[in-house]
Amino acid sequence: MKSSHVIYQLSQHQRWRVGVKAVRSLGKLIILLISITTFMFFALRMAGDPIIVLAGENASVELIEEIKKQYGFDRPLIVQYILYISNIFRLDFGESLSTGQPALSYVLSQLPATLLLAALGMAVTLAISIPAGAWLGMKPDAWGRRVMAGAVFFMQGLPGFVTALLLIQVFVVQLMWFPSLGYSQVKAWILPSISLASFLAPKLIRMISANVSEAMREEYIRTARSVGAPGWSLLWREAVPNAILGAVALIGTQFAFLFAGAVIIEVLFLWPGIGLLLFRSAQVLDFPVLQATAFIIAILVFSVNAMTNMAFEFLDPRMRRAAP
Repeated sequence: MKSSHVIYQLSQHQRWRVGVKAVRSLGKLIILLISITTFMFFALRMAGDPIIVLAGENASVELIEEIKKQYGFDRPLIVQYILYISNIFRLDFGESLSTGQPALSYVLSQLPATLLLAALGMAVTLAISIPAGAWLGMKPDAWGRRVMAGAVFFMQGLPGFVTALLLIQVFVVQLMWFPSLGYSQVKAWILPSISLASFLAPKLIRMISANVSEAMREEYIRTARSVGAPGWSLLWREAVPNAILGAVALIGTQFAFLFAGAVIIEVLFLWPGIGLLLFRSAQVLDFPVLQATAFIIAILVFSVNAMTNMAFEFLDPRMRRAAP
C-alpha cells in the first residue's frame, strides 16, 4: 500500500513538472511570435511601399489612393498595427498582394516541400557525419586522418551556395546527369540535399570526432582493449552512441537552421518551398506573405529546439534528475 502511494506521488510530481514545462514553453512561444511579428510589421514598412509595386511607377494618384484604401494602408500606422496584431490572434494575415490568396494558406501550401528538403538535408548530413566523425575520432593523430580533418576544416568555411553552384555547373550543365529545377523527380532531390549537407556536415563531423576521441580515452574502454576487445566493436557500441548524445544539441540546431537558412538553396534549385516563396515575396514587398512566412518559420524553429531539449533530457538520465 505504501509503495503504491509513493508511485502515485511520483507520477503526480512528473505530471506537474510536465505541465509547468508546457506552460513555460507556450509562454515563450507567444512572446517570440509577438516579438517577431511586431518586428516584421515595422521593418517591412521601412523597407519600401508595396503600393508602388502593385500600382506601377506610372500609376495615377487616384489609383494609388484607391489601392491604399483597398489594403488598409491609408490608415495611421498604429491603427494598422493594432488591426494586424488582432488579426494574427485569429491566424489571419490577410491576402497575398501578388496572388490574392489567403497568405497563411499560401505559405502552408509550400511548407511540405521545405520539410522534405530539411529532412533530406539532415539525413545526408547524419549519413556522412557519423561514420566520418567516428573514423576521425578513433585515431585522430594518424596521418591520413589529419589530412581528412584539414579537408573538413576547409569545408566548414565554405558557404553551401558555393558548393551548390559547383554541383549545378558540373552535374547539371556539363554532365547533364541531374535536373536542376523543382522537386517533381527523385533525382532532383540529390543535389540540393548534398548542398545542404556540405555546409552542415563539417561542423558535426568535428564535434563527433572530438567526442569519439575523448570517449576512446576513457579508462573502461582502454581496459577493454587491453584484454582483447575489438576496437571497432568498442567504437560503435560505446564511443559513437556517447558521441551522438553529446551532439544532439548541435543536430537540433542544424535542423532548425534548415527551415530558415535554406533560402539560397531553394532559390538556386527553384525548390518550391517557403524559402523560395520568401525570396519572391521580398522582391515584390508582399507584406502578408512575408509576415506569414516569418510566423511559420518561428514556430518551426521553436518546435525543433523544444523537441531537441526533450530528446536530450530523455536520452541523458542526468538531465531528467537535474530538471526542476
